[in-house]
Amino acid sequence: MAFVNHFGAAGDGRRDDTEALEHALAAGDGVLELAKGSYRITRPIVIDTTRTGYAAVRGLGGTSRIIMDGPGPALRIVGDHRGTAQPSSYQPHTWDKERFPTISGIEILGRHAEASGIELRKTTKATIREVLVRRCVDGIRLVERNRDFVLSDSHLLDNHRYGLFFDRCNLHQIIVHGNHISWNKQAGIKSLDGDVHNLQITGNDIEYNHHPGVDKSPQGEPRGAEIWFEAPRGVISEVTISSNTLQATIQPGGCNVRIHGQDTTGAAAARLVTIAGNVLGSQTRGIELKHVERVAITGNTIYDSNELSILAEDCAGMAIGSNTFVWRGDDEAPQRDGLRFVRCRDASLIGMVARRLCYGSADAGAAVTLEDCQDFAISECQLLDSLVRGVELTNCHRCRISGNSIIDRREKPSMRQAIRVRGNSRDNLVQNNLVGGASDKLLDIPAGTATVQGNTIL
Repeated sequence: MAFVNHFGAAGDGRRDDTEALEHALAAGDGVLELAKGSYRITRPIVIDTTRTGYAAVRGLGGTSRIIMDGPGPALRIVGDHRGTAQPSSYQPHTWDKERFPTISGIEILGRHAEASGIELRKTTKATIREVLVRRCVDGIRLVERNRDFVLSDSHLLDNHRYGLFFDRCNLHQIIVHGNHISWNKQAGIKSLDGDVHNLQITGNDIEYNHHPGVDKSPQGEPRGAEIWFEAPRGVISEVTISSNTLQATIQPGGCNVRIHGQDTTGAAAARLVTIAGNVLGSQTRGIELKHVERVAITGNTIYDSNELSILAEDCAGMAIGSNTFVWRGDDEAPQRDGLRFVRCRDASLIGMVARRLCYGSADAGAAVTLEDCQDFAISECQLLDSLVRGVELTNCHRCRISGNSIIDRREKPSMRQAIRVRGNSRDNLVQNNLVGGASDKLLDIPAGTATVQGNTIL
């Protein structure tokens, strides 16, 4: 093992230790050992496993710091894996020299405007644990092609752009668990285009990843997210986001989870997504999906979304069940929140509990709004004390609203209608709902737009 102090590294945070670290790496056996101290470098330390063989960077229990005082990543790990995760696709040189590079027990502090933390390129089974990266452009960035990446028990904090960044990367089999990823200026976890599959994000605290008051954006332009997958020319699939805390401070254009896929269907679409058991809140939007297929959203607590808890556009195959949404305790609390689905099909919303959702206006909108949707079921939901109306369908076909309680229980109801159907809607079914307390017309459903039967009006 190459203890960098044996090769002239001062570790005092002032002297340039770049050459000492490079010397230690070249002369050692591929394991770069950092004792307690602050090691200032001015160019990336490149660990090319095709030349060094098996490699690791190891600090002393978190007491070792690398200060990046130059542009680029403090650590760049390079391999040559060209296959998939299937063992038979590996070439012998990968198993013999390159697999399983590890980084552990260190802090990386960016002190240059273009400094980044860690970059992985063509690695397989790279593992990063017990690492702190802060004040860099990106905390950890994966590029080109990687397989079987694990990030655990680490802190990615206060970076200028993203905490964890999959940059147009061909990347399969990723596990991100037990981390604190917060106060990064644009996103906690960002995936841009590429070909990303088999991604598990579990048990993390991901908060405040935005730049309110500084990173200003035009109305409606996406800005800031805890988790942000954007693949207009790529693929994102087989994603699990579970048991995380995803919170922030409300920012225009901000979102807790944002997934935008290609304007297409089938294998090239964003698809196979599960968002379950998370606490999401305090952002402009909770979950925003565009061009995503086969989605399960269940068991989440979503609170204080300033505009919408869920916005889904051009999505299909959605199962949304047993979530709780904003619970405004009194009429003086800020009016916010709702669910809106636009051009969505083959979906169900079941078992939702929501109180005092207020999305919409006198002209359009409701606690749950469907526009140009088809084959969509809303059932067994508790929509209580909605401020504008309960459910609204516009230009919808073969949608079913059944078995729900849609009631305004307040002494002075403000809910105009429990259910309203508008526009070129047809072949819908409204049945067996318990409705009451509207200030206008409980069921505003023109003839020919829906079959209405078995509803109980209080």
